[in-house]
Amino acid sequence: MTNSNPTDWVGHTERCPDNLDVGHAEQVALSVDDTAPVVGDALPLLWHWAFFVRPQPYELLGEDGHPHRGGFLPLADHRNRMWAGGRIKFLQPLRVGAPAERRSEVRGVVEKEGRTGKLLFVTVAHEYLQGGTLCISEEQDIVYREPSPPRLEGTRPVPQAQWSESIEPSPVRLFRYSAVTFNGHRIHYDAPYVREVEGYPGLVVHGPLIATLMMRAFTRTHPGQRVTTLSYRGMRPLIAPRTFQVAGRSDAPQVAQLWAGQDGTLAHWAEIGFEG
Repeated sequence: MTNSNPTDWVGHTERCPDNLDVGHAEQVALSVDDTAPVVGDALPLLWHWAFFVRPQPYELLGEDGHPHRGGFLPLADHRNRMWAGGRIKFLQPLRVGAPAERRSEVRGVVEKEGRTGKLLFVTVAHEYLQGGTLCISEEQDIVYREPSPPRLEGTRPVPQAQWSESIEPSPVRLFRYSAVTFNGHRIHYDAPYVREVEGYPGLVVHGPLIATLMMRAFTRTHPGQRVTTLSYRGMRPLIAPRTFQVAGRSDAPQVAQLWAGQDGTLAHWAEIGFEG
């Protein structure tokens, strides 16, 4: 597609098959410090982000390490990319070791004026199917911002938690998660780039990794509960190697709030529905 009007990408589609290889699942498990599933097991929640990846050759990568925009996603005028949040319905578990497919569509492209310049909001819908059955339905919100100093300080204090885990985001942990998700974005592993080009004081923890660890903390403390929905959003980046917490509480039946915090203020927020 050659037209440079971002709204012309609405309706653009992509398909990506994956066999949910058990060897790759073992590598994902090591990257998030969790137990590896075996063939036939349910893929742990949010691990599907480490599968269904359509990689690009080096010559098709931009300076930031992401694929050049203008393919599946719209052109974004050299803006910095952020994964802002999303919504997921978990209908059936994906099973390790069996063929599956991701079907994706650009649902919306909207430009807004923010406090630091123009923002391009892109909404992408994904359906994950296995054996002809829809297993996961998802919408992701991606934001492209003009180069500007990122927002680093939190303004909302973390709530009182009913469960909590401390996470040490070492450079090795970030590198491993970049590797298993085939994520070339340099903010996660290239310290000179992240400081000198994108303006962060240190390596940035992946939004999907944070959400995965938030979900893991819930499932560890609520065995037997089946998560049915997730709505999440990033409020500010988490900077490595400072320790952060993934935590949550449930004050109503079948609903829980999850969050990630650093230095006593919120960075990521989510709400889940569950049953069981």
